[in-house]
Amino acid sequence: MIRDFFIKEFYSQIIHKNMKSREKELKAFNRLLDIMDDLREKCPWDKKQTIESLRHLTIEEVYELSDAIIDSNLEEVKNELGDLMLHLVFYSKIGSEKKAFDMVDVLDGICEKLIYRHPHIYGDVEVVDEEEVKKNWEKLKLKEGKGDRSVLGGVPKSLPSMIKALRIQEKVKGVGFEFESKEQVWDKIQEELQEFQEAKSFEEQELEFGDVLFSIINYARFVDINPELALEKTNKKFIYRFQKMEKLIKDQKLEISDLSIEKLDSYWGKVKE
Repeated sequence: MIRDFFIKEFYSQIIHKNMKSREKELKAFNRLLDIMDDLREKCPWDKKQTIESLRHLTIEEVYELSDAIIDSNLEEVKNELGDLMLHLVFYSKIGSEKKAFDMVDVLDGICEKLIYRHPHIYGDVEVVDEEEVKKNWEKLKLKEGKGDRSVLGGVPKSLPSMIKALRIQEKVKGVGFEFESKEQVWDKIQEELQEFQEAKSFEEQELEFGDVLFSIINYARFVDINPELALEKTNKKFIYRFQKMEKLIKDQKLEISDLSIEKLDSYWGKVKE
C-alpha cells in the first residue's frame, strides 16, 4: 500500500509539473498572438506588410538561424527561432484577415498531417528503423491530394541548387530509385568526370559538370555527410585562413596584391601550420 501511494504521488507530481510547463508555453504563445494583434492594428510598418512582402525577410531569418546552428551558438538559435515564430504568427494573422486561414487552421493542419504520416505511432503500422519511416512518409505523401502527384512535386523550386539536389535524391530513394552501394555511386562519379573531360563545347561541359556535382552530392548522402554543411565549413575555414594570411602580410608592411603566387603560397603554408 505504501509503495503504491509513493508511485501514485510520484506520477502525480510529474503530470503536475508537465501541466505547469505546458501552461507557461501556452501563456507565452498567447502573449505573442496578442502582441501581433496590437502591431497589426497600430504599427504603420506592420500594418503595411503582406504575405508577399514578408517572403524575402523570412528567407533571411532562416539563413540567420542556419548560421547560428553552424556556429553552435544556442543563444542565437533561441533568438532566431523567436524571429521565425513571429513570422509564422504574422502570416497566420494576415491569412485570418483575408479569411483564408488562421492560426487554428495552421496548427490543426500540421497536427493532422503528422498523425497521418506517422501510422507507426498513431496506427497499427510497424517499422524496423528510420529508413522505413522515411519510405512510408514518401508513400503517404503521394496518396495525398491528386492522384497524378509526382514524387518530386514537393521539392521547392526556389531551393538552392545543392540542397535541391539532396532533396531530389532523398525523395526518389523513398520510392526505391536508389543505388545499392556507395561503391556504385563512386563509380558513377568517375564516369561523370570522364564525360566532363571529354565534353567539347562549353554547353556540354556545363551539363557534365552539373552531373559531377550531382553525383558527388549523392555520394555524400551515402556516407551520411550533409554536403551543404560540409561546404560551408570549408568556406569558413578558407575565410579564416585567408584573413589570417592577410593580417600576417599586413603586419610585415606588405601589400597582398604585390606578392607573387609563390610568395602567397608560402604565407598560406605558414597559416595552415
